[in-house]
Amino acid sequence: MKSNQRARGPVTRRRGWHILEAPQDPNIDKENRRKRPTEPRRRAWHILEAPTGEHPAPPEAEYGPSLPDDATVNFVLDLALRIGEVQMASGAGASDVTATILALTSALGLPHCEVDVIFTSITVTCHRGTDMAPVSALRVVRSRSLDYTRLSATELLVRKITRGQVSAEEAYAALQRITTAPHPYPRWVATLAWGGMAFFITLLIGGGADIAVGALVISALVDRLGRQLNKYALPFFFQQVVGGLVATGLATLTVETGLVPTKFSTLVAAAAITVLLSGLSTVSAVQDAITGYNVTAAGRTMETALMSAGLITGVALALQLSKALRFIQVEPELPAQSVLTLPVMIVAGAGTAACFALGSYSTLRTLLVAATAGAIGAGVYGALVVTKFDPITSSALAATLVGFCGGVLSRRLKVTPLVAAVSGITPLLPGLSTYRGLYELATQGNGNVSTLMKAVAIGLALAAGVVLGEYLAQPVRSGLGRLERRMAGPRLAGPLRSDSRLE
Repeated sequence: MKSNQRARGPVTRRRGWHILEAPQDPNIDKENRRKRPTEPRRRAWHILEAPTGEHPAPPEAEYGPSLPDDATVNFVLDLALRIGEVQMASGAGASDVTATILALTSALGLPHCEVDVIFTSITVTCHRGTDMAPVSALRVVRSRSLDYTRLSATELLVRKITRGQVSAEEAYAALQRITTAPHPYPRWVATLAWGGMAFFITLLIGGGADIAVGALVISALVDRLGRQLNKYALPFFFQQVVGGLVATGLATLTVETGLVPTKFSTLVAAAAITVLLSGLSTVSAVQDAITGYNVTAAGRTMETALMSAGLITGVALALQLSKALRFIQVEPELPAQSVLTLPVMIVAGAGTAACFALGSYSTLRTLLVAATAGAIGAGVYGALVVTKFDPITSSALAATLVGFCGGVLSRRLKVTPLVAAVSGITPLLPGLSTYRGLYELATQGNGNVSTLMKAVAIGLALAAGVVLGEYLAQPVRSGLGRLERRMAGPRLAGPLRSDSRLE
């Protein structure tokens, strides 16, 4: 028994995973064991990331650099969280924010990290093995605003970081300049853009140029009123109530003067409702639900439902007041589509999407991409309706094509796919259907909500179609040589995958 123990030599202290993965070799003699150097510690994130059953790597490939200290980890996590905050504030999905932060931490040398996004906050934890405590950082997303220039500049910075073109210190300074820079256009330009959006929507739903001008003026006034209310920190729910009330009320009062045709109120109110609906994050809510971020999806859905309820309340209140005052009321009618109206729809769709992008402070290149997406969406939708497809199916197919084309072309043109997707479906928002459903509830009082449910179905079809189109665009955008790669889900912002080496 003693001879066997001497032949095996003294037992050296080994890590548990070496015992599990590498069985001892009985042929190693005592002299070789004494000369064998002490094995350096294997990094814990290699264990976390290695697939089950992997053979141990050679010693020179096992051991990485020294563990990062607390100051380095805190600096990198703060940079990644600030970039994620910009994306969340601009309407990016939780999966996009998660992929971006993981790519940034990997590119900047942090070991295994975990990200948790819950709509109003982002949490990142960096694991540094069993010898050092993990480091966690949290950042709350307190405000949301549509500034696509800021989002595009942040996307470009992310691309430079993941490619190793800038250091963490340089990236932090660049991000500070991006977030503190003023909007690229004055506010009055954005106000004109929202009015121009109402102008083109009126043309899209069958109005003439005179009615479109009236829609432009009323929507611009509503936008200025909303900005004034925002200075007093009025909750957005009540801002939506005021917007719907003022837009519908002004349109009804204008008809009472006898200077405009009776259908003026219907078309102008529908255009104003579409403008107010355009800022809601329906696409991001559907994307989060599809990609498995249910908590964030529930938060976005609740926000969208609350803002929509405020708009419905304002419009319904205006209709009830006009009914009580015995003003002229015209029942909304959906416009008849024909082959002859397709050119007008395409031009109006392009103008609507471009105005939305301009109102969201986009650059000139982004405006061109948005206009193209809007023209595609409106043209496809009009062609399908002419061929007797129902509005819900037509909206879903048109949005899928918008998401696919935007996903393929936007990154080649250095434009965030989220901008092309949201701008492209803006002309298809169910503003007229929403107004028609509210009119039925306010004037007929029969409790029929089928029209409103149809408008909700169209909105969901648009959002789901965009997400599906972006998902289908990933293998085409990534190159035919990588079709066998596993797709990680639709990406409307940030890197295509969390691993920056694959970008």
